[in-house]
Amino acid sequence: MEKKYEILEHMADGKFRAYGRNLEECLENAALAMVSLMWDPERIKPEIKERIRLEAASPEQLIVKFLTELIYLMEVKSFLLGRVNEIKVEEIRRNGGRVYSLQAEVSGDQISPQYEVYGQVKAVTYNEMKIEPTSDGLAIQVVVDM
Repeated sequence: MEKKYEILEHMADGKFRAYGRNLEECLENAALAMVSLMWDPERIKPEIKERIRLEAASPEQLIVKFLTELIYLMEVKSFLLGRVNEIKVEEIRRNGGRVYSLQAEVSGDQISPQYEVYGQVKAVTYNEMKIEPTSDGLAIQVVVDM
């Protein structure tokens, strides 16, 4: 997969499309796309690891909850994401329905003067969200409030 993500034009907010061979790779690339609206993830040293575990009722809700958790880590722990080390998504049957479970390990560093933070994502929205098949796998489109 050549392109991991692309930033799209949006009138007032941030918008991006992330690509991957599967939902896990799309989520990894969506995380990098979202934080690239705020800082350059390639410049962040992998000094700190954080584990993320969550469940959602749909793939769309999983996307929102995962990206929202990254915003939470930045706001509460001053954590700047540099990379997604591993991510696993499972579809579980429970009580006659489906639940999507996500476990991830991410790494990054604390906010400090050595890193330039040039924006802030306030929230992840369902507005214009899409999950679409591509010739190589999947693409997800997300709009975030800036």
